[in-house]
Amino acid sequence: MGWFGFGGGRREIPAATAEEVEGATFSESRFSGGYDQAEVDAFLERCVASIRWLEGGPRPAEPLTSDAVVNQRFSQTKFRAGYAQDEVDDLLDRVASALKTPPPDSGSAPAPAAG
Repeated sequence: MGWFGFGGGRREIPAATAEEVEGATFSESRFSGGYDQAEVDAFLERCVASIRWLEGGPRPAEPLTSDAVVNQRFSQTKFRAGYAQDEVDDLLDRVASALKTPPPDSGSAPAPAAG
């Protein structure tokens, strides 16, 4: 996740906003295997909270990192409804890109000395 190769070069994936993640919908996959919908939905709620924090909202209890998103795994479904894996993976690439942004200053760092 995180990089696509086009024409021999690489480009960074654009960051997702909290609003985009919150409004995301995915195709259902019934027979070819998909991701467990409840697991994906719960993880995306955490993603939204972490991105909102970076956008100036309240700090979540357990903020996610870009690495946590890249390493997230979901149970696979087969013969029951699941989310299309490629669509979820594409969104998570954009979430990981968004979470590369440094977190807002918590105010705990000392003020710079006047000079």
